[in-house]
Amino acid sequence: MLTYFQAIFIGLLQGVTELFPVSSLGHSVVLPPLVGWNIDQNAPYFLVFLVATHIATSLVLLGFFRKDWVLIVRGIFRSLAERYIAPDDVYARLGWLIVVATVPAGMLGILFEKSFAALFAAPVAVSIFLALNGVVLYGSEVLRGKNNQSLDSATPNDLMASDPDTKASGLTWSRAVKIGFAQALALLPGFSRTGSALAGGLLVGLDHESSARFAFLLATPIIFAAGVLKLPELIVPGNAYPVSQILVGAIAAAIGAYFSVRYLTRYFQTKTLKPFAIYCLVAGVLSFAVFILR
Repeated sequence: MLTYFQAIFIGLLQGVTELFPVSSLGHSVVLPPLVGWNIDQNAPYFLVFLVATHIATSLVLLGFFRKDWVLIVRGIFRSLAERYIAPDDVYARLGWLIVVATVPAGMLGILFEKSFAALFAAPVAVSIFLALNGVVLYGSEVLRGKNNQSLDSATPNDLMASDPDTKASGLTWSRAVKIGFAQALALLPGFSRTGSALAGGLLVGLDHESSARFAFLLATPIIFAAGVLKLPELIVPGNAYPVSQILVGAIAAAIGAYFSVRYLTRYFQTKTLKPFAIYCLVAGVLSFAVFILR
């Protein structure tokens, strides 16, 4: 079973790395064996612990962007009532773009759930994916710098808009799907959900700020829905779960997520993915070397 120290440490780690583009699951899988913690990562209690920390993170995201979500939900209902998405209705478009971008990861997750789940207890494979996550992040910055393509906006004023929500709402449906497929890389532990979606946003023409904001909004329903749907499957009557440690870990994850999203929304106003890319590449390669040489 988890100790309280392990629960707090892994919870904080998950909350921070879920939003930083460095893969929370990658760190949760790689770290315990690296430091010698004897944690059965396939055990029901540990899976429940991870799901609880993810739900806590999603609730923090929902609270942090609560004003946006109120406008998005109103926009979706407004478009349903009118049976039309007005080109200048920023939040109706943004809401449906999030729905469209959610589909690829949802479909692939359902189709290949068991195959992806087997990787959670494979630290060597995860360390490789963590390094590849760095390659993807760095590659998106390089390609964006070379292409420097403008966003093919669906509304005439989006390209010059300063508001990141307005910029994101200018995505075409096909580009939203591309971001969704990029985000689906995070089904492999070691690839970052935020990082993959952010990289996809950069490659289809968004700037760092609007791409990060769209990635955070996109992650919220996926993380929450995955956690809520999975939790009942994992809680089996008769199994012993460290409830206190799970709650403590979830609270730690929420705290880590809150400070992370506050920091990152400001960071991506002026800075890039390159430092995170270098970190993932180095951490992945070093972790792989340690596992192989043991």
